[in-house]
Amino acid sequence: MKTLSFLLVSLTLLLNACDNGGGANKDEGLEAEVVENPMHIETAEGLIIDISEMGKGEKPNVGDKVQVHYTGSLKSNGEVFDSSRGTGKPYGFILGKGRVIKGWDIGIELINVGTKATLTIPANLAYGSRAMGPIPANSDLVFEVELVSRQTPPKKVEKTVFDTTGLQKQTTNSGLTYYIIDPGNDKKVEVGSSVLVHYSGFFLDGGKKFDSSFDRGQPIEVKVGTGQVIEGWDEALALMHEGTKAKFIIPSYLAYKEQGRDGVIPPNANLVFDMQLMKVK
Repeated sequence: MKTLSFLLVSLTLLLNACDNGGGANKDEGLEAEVVENPMHIETAEGLIIDISEMGKGEKPNVGDKVQVHYTGSLKSNGEVFDSSRGTGKPYGFILGKGRVIKGWDIGIELINVGTKATLTIPANLAYGSRAMGPIPANSDLVFEVELVSRQTPPKKVEKTVFDTTGLQKQTTNSGLTYYIIDPGNDKKVEVGSSVLVHYSGFFLDGGKKFDSSFDRGQPIEVKVGTGQVIEGWDEALALMHEGTKAKFIIPSYLAYKEQGRDGVIPPNANLVFDMQLMKVK
């Protein structure tokens, strides 16, 4: 019997080669018709779902990460070609994004977490006219599945303070990237200057805010170029004038490097800072 690794290839990597293209979505007719009872579902596309045990959890939504145990077989002769059950580890994927065969995207969206069901998938919702390992061309497939869990992706993160739409992107030799929103006045920051600066800090990956003097209503005082702050800040402040507003994207090697900071900043984190230089003393 083939191992789970086969499905990881066959379900996730080869969908673009199928005759019927990418994942399911509601605009393509994902309307299920309940025939006689809710334990038997037939979709307009020809997928049949027979539920043996109804789960008590919620149905997943497109974009959720789901975990599914499965055993796949050929409808023609019942030959099993793949199963997750031997490994004890369910297969995870993002629902409705074309990362599995279309029959899976459609079927898994229609069952509750905890449900055990049989998906009878016509060839046009599987691999179509292409053979795939032990699966002959134009094969209808049968999957015994159990929807183990669903995980909804986090909500979109809050917007940063400063909008850089239409602004020129600039990059220093060190790799610091920045956008000037407001250049400020002629009073330039020098090495050794004491400055008052407002800021909000965000992770470049995901955009989550981790700190903000704006939220506290109190700017911080920094003596520029003396190592009181991360290297990226010292370099950023030296580019500013009194009144400057700017967005700085600071690579990890100019921030907290591989050490991170106090459980707040993970190792090797690239950071974004929206900064407003309030005063040069």
